[in-house]
Amino acid sequence: MTSLTDRYLAATLRAVPAARREEIAIELRGSIEDMIDGRRAEGRDAETAEREVLTELGNPTQLAARYADRRLQLIGPAYYLAWEKLMKLLLSFIPALAGLVVGLLEATDGDAGDAIGAGVSTAIQTAVQIAFWVTLVFAVLERTNTSLNLPAWTVDQLPEDHTNRQITLVDTAAAIGWLVLVIAYLPIQHFRSFVPSADGENLPILDPALWSFWLPFLMAVLVLNVGLEIAKYRAGRWTWPLVGANAVLNLAFAVPVIWLISTDRLLNPDFVNRWEWLSREENLNNVATVATVGTVLIVLWDVIDSARKAYAQRH
Repeated sequence: MTSLTDRYLAATLRAVPAARREEIAIELRGSIEDMIDGRRAEGRDAETAEREVLTELGNPTQLAARYADRRLQLIGPAYYLAWEKLMKLLLSFIPALAGLVVGLLEATDGDAGDAIGAGVSTAIQTAVQIAFWVTLVFAVLERTNTSLNLPAWTVDQLPEDHTNRQITLVDTAAAIGWLVLVIAYLPIQHFRSFVPSADGENLPILDPALWSFWLPFLMAVLVLNVGLEIAKYRAGRWTWPLVGANAVLNLAFAVPVIWLISTDRLLNPDFVNRWEWLSREENLNNVATVATVGTVLIVLWDVIDSARKAYAQRH
């Protein structure tokens, strides 16, 4: 666990120009240590002195702006940080979510190109609307001197130091994005698989009989995997409980899939018969073997890799 001073320095330095970080780090750490020593000379204990000094220095984002000679204001400075934090939060997921929903709805009635275009257009429009209305609201609040009664900054709000974080936001976003696409495609392929039958109708790739149990079950397992990805990001690294949960979810998905493949229950029989090459028994068996081996290797690699990272973190 890093000290409050280390966390304060990390939070300040990430918002200053890279060329000046070393210089500012030396200067700021020296100032903090001198101020702490002064308070300890007055009789305070080290922990109390450190908290008082950092609280007096204030929000590290504001301090970084002073070092960088950068004004924190769009309309005015009073609520800039609150505006910035809310904008980042809303824009981080709402436009993408709106675009995904619209794209999926469009895909059930149109072609893939129209669906992608509608999704991208909706995401952009949503982002513009959020930026406009949030900024307008904050501008009115500041111009009318409306108090938001925001809590004062304290050292308890300092973020943890994630220098050695194993799980990054990019990794988490990519994993969740992939899981969402797979979850969405399972029902979509039943209505719009982009594989036509001989008479031009939609031809589901997976056996429609699986909707009685197995497809909802697999979708539920994938949703739990989304929760696991969020838990991994919050922890910042692999832990043994997360490794165990990952192994259980891998098995919960892989075992039914392998069983369905080996018993010729995964693919829609009409889909198989649609292709002359695939309808031959020896070729279908080869595909099943490759899919089974691939699934086993992916699961083993994922479980072993997670265990290796958890072990490395502890040692």
